[in-house]
Amino acid sequence: MTRGPDGDAGSVTAETAVVLPALLVVLAGCLAAITAVSAELHCTDAAGLAARAAARGDSDAAVFAAVRATAPDAVVTVRRGDGLVRVQVTLQVGLLPGAPVDPVRVNATAVAPDETVMPEMALPEVARPKTGRAP
Repeated sequence: MTRGPDGDAGSVTAETAVVLPALLVVLAGCLAAITAVSAELHCTDAAGLAARAAARGDSDAAVFAAVRATAPDAVVTVRRGDGLVRVQVTLQVGLLPGAPVDPVRVNATAVAPDETVMPEMALPEVARPKTGRAP
């Protein structure tokens, strides 16, 4: 075995053995954060879809189907009042599958004007261009 001028044979192996577990912990933390953010985005999308469906006056089954399409295991709460529809979507997420870590709860809430109660609060329809030649 050859040694460097400072007599540091094997020091790279020792440093790697010390740093590698720390790198794995950092990697696991990054994966857990990405999982949590992804789940929150799913909840936000599902809440928005459900709030729009409920505001249009769709059936409860259609509202829950809108959530299930985006976040299948979510718990949905729909509240109506003051001319608004509020939908809260909550989801339990296991951050690291197989790891002994408690799941984290993520949720999102969306609010839309209730078109069935106060149609004047509904957003105006977008004007659609007429087909055919331009004037």
